[in-house]
Amino acid sequence: MADTLIRNPLVTSLPLRAAAAAALACSLAACNTMAPRYERPAAPVAATFPVVAASAPAGVTGVAPAAQPWQAYFQDARLARLIAAALANNRDLRVAVLNIEVARAQVGLSRSNELPTINLQGTHTRETGIQTVNTVGLAVAGYELDLWGRVRSLTDAALAQLSATEEARKAAQISLVASVANAYYAMAGDQALLDVATQTLATRADTLKLIQLRLDNGVASSIDLQTNKSLVESARVAFVAAQRQRALDQNALELLVGGPLPANLPAAPAWDDMALPDVPAGLPSDVLLDRPDVRQAEQQLIAANADIGAARAAFFPAITLTGSYGTASKTLDGLFDHAAWSFIPQVTLPIFDAGRTRNNLRVSEAQRDIATAQYDKAVQSAFHDVADALAGRATLVEQLAAQQAQTEAETARFRLSNLLFTNGVASSLDQLDAQRSLFASQQALVQAKLALLQNRIAVYRALGGGWTGPGTPAS
Repeated sequence: MADTLIRNPLVTSLPLRAAAAAALACSLAACNTMAPRYERPAAPVAATFPVVAASAPAGVTGVAPAAQPWQAYFQDARLARLIAAALANNRDLRVAVLNIEVARAQVGLSRSNELPTINLQGTHTRETGIQTVNTVGLAVAGYELDLWGRVRSLTDAALAQLSATEEARKAAQISLVASVANAYYAMAGDQALLDVATQTLATRADTLKLIQLRLDNGVASSIDLQTNKSLVESARVAFVAAQRQRALDQNALELLVGGPLPANLPAAPAWDDMALPDVPAGLPSDVLLDRPDVRQAEQQLIAANADIGAARAAFFPAITLTGSYGTASKTLDGLFDHAAWSFIPQVTLPIFDAGRTRNNLRVSEAQRDIATAQYDKAVQSAFHDVADALAGRATLVEQLAAQQAQTEAETARFRLSNLLFTNGVASSLDQLDAQRSLFASQQALVQAKLALLQNRIAVYRALGGGWTGPGTPAS
C-alpha cells in the first residue's frame, strides 16, 4: 500500500492543482465536433405571396408585423389592458415560460459534463496485521476527455433545444395576443348584434301594437296580426341567441385572461369606431423566417444535426481519467505531512457491440431528416397561413363597403315603407318585407365588419407580429 503513495514535490498547493486540472479540461472541451456542417434548407415556397385580386388594398406602408409590438398595433386601451392581463396570468403561457427553465437547466447539465467533477474525499484503510493508511484530498472520477467532440455535440444540441423552447414561448405569446384580440372583437360584435336585435324587437313590438289597434277597428286582418307576431318572436329569438353568445364570448375571454376581467377597464369604443390598421403590402415570403414557430423548427433541426456529431464520436476511442491529489499517512497526526497522488487513464475502443453504435448513428441521421421535413412543413404552413389571410384581406374591405351600402339602402326603404304604412297609404306586406330585409342586412353588416377585424388580426399574426424583439417580452 505504501508503494502506491508517490510524493510529488512539484505540487505546492491543492488550489494550484485544481486550477491546472480545470485549465486542461477547458482546453480539451474547446475541440471541434464531428457534427455535419449545418446549412439552412431552401424554403419550399414561392418567393412572394400570391396576389388574390386586383381589388386588394395597395400602397399600405409601415414596418413588417414581426417588428411591430402588439402595443403599437392594438391601440384600443381596453383591449391593451386585457392583453397585458393575459400575458401576466395565462396558464398556457406560464407553462411555456417554465419549459424554458427546464431547457436552460438541461444546458447546464450538458455543460457540466465538459468539466471534471472534483470531490473532496477522505479514507481510513486498515488491513489486519499489515498497516493502516489515512488519506484526504481532491478526487476526479471518470472524467471523459472530449477529444472527438461527443460531449460538446450534446451541449450544442441542448443549446439548440433551449433556443427552440424560447421560440416556442414567443409563438405562444403571439398566439395568445391574437386569441385575446379575436375574443375581444367577437364579444364586441355579438354585443352589436344584441343591440340590433334589441332595436328590431322594439320596432316590431310597436308595429304589432299598431296592427292590433287596426284589427280592433276592422282595418287590418288576422293574417296581418299573426305575421307580425311571428316577426316579433323571430326578433326575440335573435335577441336571446345574441345574449347567450355574448356570455360565451366573455367566458372565453376570461379563460384567455386567466381570471375574471380586470376591474375599472377603460370604456370600449363604439362598434362603428372599432378598426385595425392594415399591414404593408408586397412583403417577400422570406419574412416567414422571422416567425417564432419557424425559428423553433430550425433550432430543432440544428439540435438533431448536433446529435449526429455525438453519434459519430462514439465510433472513436473514449478516454476517461480517474485521479486524486492530496495527502496520506499511516498515522492521523502526520496526515498533512506527506503529499500523494494517483492518475489512472482508461481507454475504451468499441470493437463489437452488435451494431449498437452504428444503429445509433442511423437513428440520429433519420431524426435529422425528420427535423428537416418538419422545418419544411413549418415554412409551408406559415406560407399557407399568410396566403389565406391575404385572400380575405383582398376581398373583405370590398365586401364590407358593399354591405354598408346595402344596409343604408334597406334603412331608407324601411323608413319609406313604414311611413306609408303608418299613414295608411300602403299595406303591411311592404313594411313587413322591409323589416325583414333591414334586420338581415344589419346582422350581415356586423358579421362582415367582425370578419374584417379578425382577418386583420390573422394577417398580423401570420406575419409574425406580436413580439417586440429577441428575448424581450411584449408586455
